Amino acid sequence: MNRAAVNPWDWSLKLGYNQAELIEGAKRQVICAGQTAVDGNGAPQHADDMRAQISLALDNLEAVLTKAGMNLHNVTRLGIYATDVDEAMKNFDLMGIRFGSYQAFPPMTLLGVTRLAIPGLMFEIEVTAAE
Repeated sequence: MNRAAVNPWDWSLKLGYNQAELIEGAKRQVICAGQTAVDGNGAPQHADDMRAQISLALDNLEAVLTKAGMNLHNVTRLGIYATDVDEAMKNFDLMGIRFGSYQAFPPMTLLGVTRLAIPGLMFEIEVTAAE
């Protein structure tokens, strides 16, 4: 698979993502459901701790990708939902640490929502990945 960044402007690069990516020659694609801060039984974890919820949601995302034979480098699109966008942005360095270690800067959208499906959860991340 070949990926080419598409950035008519460079401001999003400072935030850690490309405006778009041109993907050519992908053989497999994985579309992941939203991953949140739940344990292996689906029980919510880390009430009122956005940083811990982001970290666990990323752990869960990596587990799903690993099961599919992929990793964060394969992510071609991110959709992020947060009940408190300001608090999520304060902790977005976690996204940079995880994705940056793979030199991955996929296009993303961050939306503020009033709540997520399971009460107490504050952060959800869904991705499309390809190879």
